[in-house]
Amino acid sequence: MKEILITINLRKTYLTKAGAIEVLKGIDFVAYQGEIVAITGASGVGKSTFLHVIGTLDNPTSGEILYKFDREINTSKLSADALSEFRNKHIGFVFQFHYLLPEFNVMENVIMPELIAREYKKNKETQDSLKERAFEILKKLGLSERVYHRPGELSGGEQQRVAVARALFRKPSLVLADEPTGNLDSRSAHELFELFQKINSEEGTTFIIVTHNETLAQKCTRRLRMIDGTLT
Repeated sequence: MKEILITINLRKTYLTKAGAIEVLKGIDFVAYQGEIVAITGASGVGKSTFLHVIGTLDNPTSGEILYKFDREINTSKLSADALSEFRNKHIGFVFQFHYLLPEFNVMENVIMPELIAREYKKNKETQDSLKERAFEILKKLGLSERVYHRPGELSGGEQQRVAVARALFRKPSLVLADEPTGNLDSRSAHELFELFQKINSEEGTTFIIVTHNETLAQKCTRRLRMIDGTLT
């Protein structure tokens, strides 16, 4: 399988009034195209921090992050603007809390990141075209009848599927999911994971999922455990 992400001796330390707290302690990791990786472990061991760092939402204290999508990119070499553009193009995020904008409907929530990117890139694609693409994704996710509903009118599972649609809208090569089923009942959690598997199978999208759900973790392509800032 093709390597798409490599971390080399990745470390993250936070400086607090009580002193330095080393959260990530020299992680060497490889993710391959088309796999679903589960990362499990107790709360506070660094799982979410690892996801945020490899997703370029936070900077490592030391070490390297190499992405190999269309070409090899060392994220530490990119300017802030270039890093933001890279992240928007290649990486999708699904969090435990959906972070949908309550004043906008489902369609608007899905296309909003693209509208923000278009403002930066001055893309000339029309909003009608964006909406057509969004509708096709929402239809695949079983949300075609919820397009003009606002988040408050949706169930928890539906809200999380909208968050998935938003993450997938720009066709990312990699989706990072941080406890995506944490606020869902067991049925909705199972349905969401089946959705991840379907997207993975049909699109070849790579998923890295932080989860406490051991049942779902066992169904992933690969399962890793984080213990005290290291991956095993």
